[in-house]
Amino acid sequence: MNNKAIGVFDSGIGGLTVYKALKEKMPGEKVIYLGDTARLPYGSKSAETIIKFSEENAFFLVDRNVKMIVVACNSSSSYAVPTLQNRLDIPVLGVIEPGADAAVRMSKRSIGVIGTTATISSQSYEKAIRERKSDIEIVSKDCPLFVPLVEEGWINHPVTRLVIEEYLLPLKEKGIDSLVLGCTHYPVIKDPIAKVLGDEIRLIDSAETVTEKVHSILKSLGWFSKSQKVQEDEFYVTDFPERFKRVGEIFLQKKINSVQVALF
Repeated sequence: MNNKAIGVFDSGIGGLTVYKALKEKMPGEKVIYLGDTARLPYGSKSAETIIKFSEENAFFLVDRNVKMIVVACNSSSSYAVPTLQNRLDIPVLGVIEPGADAAVRMSKRSIGVIGTTATISSQSYEKAIRERKSDIEIVSKDCPLFVPLVEEGWINHPVTRLVIEEYLLPLKEKGIDSLVLGCTHYPVIKDPIAKVLGDEIRLIDSAETVTEKVHSILKSLGWFSKSQKVQEDEFYVTDFPERFKRVGEIFLQKKINSVQVALF
């Protein structure tokens, strides 16, 4: 299992936040990334549809012989992770539980949670946080326009700042001291979010906490890569490979050699 890749999937480009964190923590590991760009956003779809799409994504990665799968999509993590864990014989990790751990650890009085409509409707973060700390205040807000803004590459666009202010200033006024970025697209606009909210509100990026969990799982199983060669990562999308490449390179600040179209 050591030299097999880590599989990562998301509805689009947002999961690159997880990819980036994984590569910074474990540069010797190969990652196979799948962005379901033909069917995004997941956040406006039903639970049944999200589960169906997530299964197709996971089986695509399994066919490429990955040793574990990271579900780098909060909507999929909210609904599909238990199903995938039951159906697959490799570790499957979502982003909700690690994000909840970090939220409880970093917050003192009130946690803000933002995500897609599907993630917020599922109350997955609220449930996970309450399991860890029952008496903390939680303020949730769906922010459906963030995903298309990120996919368009409008990271520092004036329109993006206006949308951030519209969504998040009411949460700031309610006195939150931390904010869970409950969608892997959202850390792409982490800097403009921080400028709107100010230094007093801590931003919780689940990509960082998921990476620590992946590292822990691979260590416990003895599955770290033993390869001495630089691994060539693979990137797949279900549509718009050139747009993914263009925006992905802006976010990662490095060249993506090839983006292939995945066929299910």
